[in-house]
Amino acid sequence: MKPITALSVASEVYPLIKTGGLADVTGALPGALAAHQVTLLTLIPGYPAVLKAIDKAEPVHHFADLLGGPARLLAARKGELQLLVLDAPHLYDRPGNPYIGPDGNDWPDNAQRFAALARVGAELGQGLLPGFVPELIHAHDWQAGLTAAYLRYSDRPGPATVFTVHNLAFQGQFPHELLPALGLPPNSFTMDGVEYYGAIGFLKAGLQLSDRITTVSPSYALEIQAQDAGMGLDGLLRQRSHHLSGILNGIDEAVWDPATDTRIPAPYSTRKLHARALNKAALREHFGLRSETDRLVLGVISRLSWQKGLDMLLETMPVLLSEGIQLALLGTGDAELETAFRQVAQSHPGQIGVAIGYDENLAHLIQAGADALLVPSRFEPCGLTQLCALRYGTVPVVARVGGLSDSIIDANEMAIAAGVATGVQFAPVTADRLAAALVRAHALYCDRPVWKTLQRNGMRADVSWRRPAEHYAQLYRALLNARNPHLAM
Repeated sequence: MKPITALSVASEVYPLIKTGGLADVTGALPGALAAHQVTLLTLIPGYPAVLKAIDKAEPVHHFADLLGGPARLLAARKGELQLLVLDAPHLYDRPGNPYIGPDGNDWPDNAQRFAALARVGAELGQGLLPGFVPELIHAHDWQAGLTAAYLRYSDRPGPATVFTVHNLAFQGQFPHELLPALGLPPNSFTMDGVEYYGAIGFLKAGLQLSDRITTVSPSYALEIQAQDAGMGLDGLLRQRSHHLSGILNGIDEAVWDPATDTRIPAPYSTRKLHARALNKAALREHFGLRSETDRLVLGVISRLSWQKGLDMLLETMPVLLSEGIQLALLGTGDAELETAFRQVAQSHPGQIGVAIGYDENLAHLIQAGADALLVPSRFEPCGLTQLCALRYGTVPVVARVGGLSDSIIDANEMAIAAGVATGVQFAPVTADRLAAALVRAHALYCDRPVWKTLQRNGMRADVSWRRPAEHYAQLYRALLNARNPHLAM
C-alpha cells in the first residue's frame, strides 16, 4: 500500500481551538489515518489560543502581504498533530470566539480571514514549501471552501481535493464586490464557480469545485439532496451526487473512556456498571436534583438553538415533569432559550437543573451520571454527544435524522428481542413525538434488565475512528487512482 501525503485545511482543531464537532473530527482524523499510511498535516489559523498551545513553532515561510498585512507560516506540533499555523495577526489576533466578535456579530472581515486560510492551503498544494507537496487536500466547511476555487482558477497544477460538509446550514456568503480583494478572477463569478445567488459562496465553491464531497453521515448525505434539507444547495448536490458520500464520524476513545476518565468521580466499565451510581449522585448534587434513586435523570449537552430542537423540550416539559423525570442540562446559545430554561429550573428546583455555558468537565459528568441523553435535533449532520453517550452507557433518546439515525438502534420490540437495541428514536421531529419518546424511554428505564442491556449494548458499540478512517483512506486512494490511473495504489 503506497503512502499518501495530504493536507487538511480547517478553521478549528481539537485540542487547540474548538467551538463544535468540526474540531473533534479534524483533531482525531490525522492520527486515525496514520494506520492506513496516510500522513495528514493540518493548516489552521494562528488564533491566540493556538499560538499559545503549540510546541516548538518554526517559521517556514513569510508573506509580505496576505490579504491586508504581513504573515508567516509556522511548522509546529501539538501532541501527535503535525501543524502548519498561519500566523497573520491582522486577521487572527483577536480574543474569544474565532468567528464572532465581542458584540455578538460575525467579524466584519471574515471573508478575508478565511479566504486567506484557503489561499495558503491552495499554495501549499502547489508546492509552496520545498519538500512538502501534498497529493490531496482535505478542506472542511465553508471556512476552507475557497481552497478548491484558488486551485481551479490557478494556471499551475494542483492536488486532488476533498471537501467535507459538517453542517450545510453555515454557508459563508459574502458580497460579490469582494471578489478582487480576495484574489479571485472575474471568470470565477459564475454559476459553475463561486457565485451563489449574487454573492460569493464559500461553501458553494467547495461543493462545486472539489473533486469529491463528503458529509459526516450517510443519512445526512441523502437528506441534503432533498429540497427541505438542502438549504438552497440541494440542486447542486443532486447534480454532484456521484461525487458525494457520507462517512459517519467517530470519537476519540482515549478522551471518552469511562474506565479511565479522570474527570468523573467513579470510573466504570460494562463489568462494573454499578459504579455509575456514584456519578449519578455527584451529578444530582451538582445540579441540585433530589436524591431519589428510582428517578430517571435525563441529560442534555447541546447548543441551545432551533436546529437542536431544544424549544421542543420546553414544550414537552409538562410531560417530563409528570413522568417524574429529572433534567440536567448544559448548554448555551439563543438568549430566549437560555432565559426560558433558567426560568423552568427556578420554577422546579430539585427536578430541573440548568447550567448555561460550556464546561468540558461537566459534560463528562453528565455522560457518566445521567441515565439517558436527549438529542432532539431537527437536523443533525452527525452528532457526537450520542456517540459519547453510547460509550458511557447513557441511553440516547434521539430524533431519527442524519447521523442520529445512523448511529442509534431503536429499542423496538424486535431490536430488543434480537439483543441489538441501543437507544430510543422518534420521528417525525415534533413536540408530540418527543413527548412520546420520553414516556417510552421512562418505561424502558423502569424495566431494569432491558435498560442494562441497552447500556451494555451501547458501551460495546464501535464508536471509534477505525471504520471512518478506513473509509476516508479508501476515498483518498480511489480519487488519486482516478486522477493517475498509471500510478494505481
